[in-house]
Amino acid sequence: MSQLESFSSIYARASERKGGKKGLEALLPGCLTSAEIRQYDDATLLSAMSRQVFQSGFVWRVVDNKWSAYEQSFFHFVPEKVLMLSPEQLQARAADATLIRHLKKTQAIYDNALMIHDIAREHGSLAKLIADWPTEDIVGLWALLKKRGARLGGNTGPYFLRGIGKDTFLLTDDVQGYFKAHKLVDAGFSSQTALKQVQAAFNQWQQESGRCLADISRVLACSVGDNRI
Repeated sequence: MSQLESFSSIYARASERKGGKKGLEALLPGCLTSAEIRQYDDATLLSAMSRQVFQSGFVWRVVDNKWSAYEQSFFHFVPEKVLMLSPEQLQARAADATLIRHLKKTQAIYDNALMIHDIAREHGSLAKLIADWPTEDIVGLWALLKKRGARLGGNTGPYFLRGIGKDTFLLTDDVQGYFKAHKLVDAGFSSQTALKQVQAAFNQWQQESGRCLADISRVLACSVGDNRI
């Protein structure tokens, strides 16, 4: 394992590549507070989660243009109402030309509604679970979404969290490239070993800088490669 580069060095390089501090700061996503995340209702989270599932592997614009139709077809994503759909009704929606014809992703809406329903019984709400999850173990939340949810592995779960404002880093191509080039991981990024190594690096940068993981992740992506942020 190589010695970890200081965040100040990473920030200086990213700033130079983005035309200075002002240009770089304008690109940083920030995140919501725990109190703000707790305000989400289950329907809002199921909609955001389902949207991210459909965007994975699809042109995002296509999904965005159809999402109002999804809101109507899936009862505005109220989990208890989604769970009333029969297998035949789900199949009909998966074949509906006004939606996206993809049975497994359509089924994921139902499966994730069930996950949210179960987590609400255990923790009060999914929003509470997400809000209270410590960012120093954000990869643990990734793992929970992957294990208990449907089609939330890879970057889908993390992008969902980023989309709702939960503080998380992202393993974009540039971020992965940085960790590989600096020999900071001993295994593939899908392994728990590598994820814990990446988490440890981000935790150290966070302690050094006082910034949120989301901003650190964006700065790191801007400091190397093609800036696919």
